[in-house]
Amino acid sequence: MSVDGLAALVRTIPDWPKPGIQFRDITTLLADWRGFAELVERMALIARPLDAELVIGIEARGFILGAVLAHALGLGFVPVRKAGKLPGQTVGIDYMLEYGTDRLELHEGQVPQGARVLLVDDLIATGGTALAAAQLLREQGATVLMALFAIDLPDLGGRRALEQDGIVSQTVIAFPGH
Repeated sequence: MSVDGLAALVRTIPDWPKPGIQFRDITTLLADWRGFAELVERMALIARPLDAELVIGIEARGFILGAVLAHALGLGFVPVRKAGKLPGQTVGIDYMLEYGTDRLELHEGQVPQGARVLLVDDLIATGGTALAAAQLLREQGATVLMALFAIDLPDLGGRRALEQDGIVSQTVIAFPGH
């Protein structure tokens, strides 16, 4: 299946969550087993040469892609969650959103000092959440080898922001606009 074929499986929901936004809903691609398998294989081809030790998935759809990708690569998976969702001791980072602040957390000690990690999410828009996750991982002593996304909205500058912060990023599908 081509990248255009994968893109055709992504549903666009106009004016959600607010007017003027074209929401790219990956759940329709995930529901198509051929499309889902192709997406994971394309992501695995990008990730294999990195020699990562862990895959880190950002809540929530990054859990789906990250866990399946970790399985395909024979690696462990660690979730980065929103505040208050993990039991036990956590470490976290607060970050700015366009309408306020949010917090990401992971279990304390779950990412070993010096670990080589692959950061995964479904979509990169402005890059704020991915930048925060990468910073949290760096604070734990991890090396973020790459941030890998199924979808890029290049007009919003997220990949550019990641690369300005020294984080290599890749995507499979790009949609113009926002």
